[in-house]
Amino acid sequence: MINIRKNDTVFVLNGKDKGKTGSVIEVLPKKNQIKVSGIAIVVKHAKARKQGQPSEIIKKEDCIDISKVMPVCTSCKKPVRVSFTISANKKTRTCVRCKENF
Repeated sequence: MINIRKNDTVFVLNGKDKGKTGSVIEVLPKKNQIKVSGIAIVVKHAKARKQGQPSEIIKKEDCIDISKVMPVCTSCKKPVRVSFTISANKKTRTCVRCKENF
C-alpha cells in the first residue's frame, strides 16, 4: 500500500532536489511515481502553431519515484516513516515518531 497521498507534504531524499520539500500534485500508483510541486522541474520548448501565437518555454513538474521521498508529519514537522493502524474497520496512517494520525 502506498503511504503517500495527494496534497501530502513530502521531503526529497535524493536526486538533484535533495533536501527540498513540496506538496504532492499527483500520485501514479501503477508506475510507482508521484509529481511534487517545485520538484523535478523540466523545461519544454513549445513552437508557435498558429499565426500570431508566440513560441514559449514551459516549465513543469516531472514524475519522480515514490522511494525517493518521505512524508512529513503534520504534528512533528519532520520526515517520518508511516505505520498503519486499524480501528473500527478503518485503516489510518500513523507517524512512527509521535504516534499521531495524519
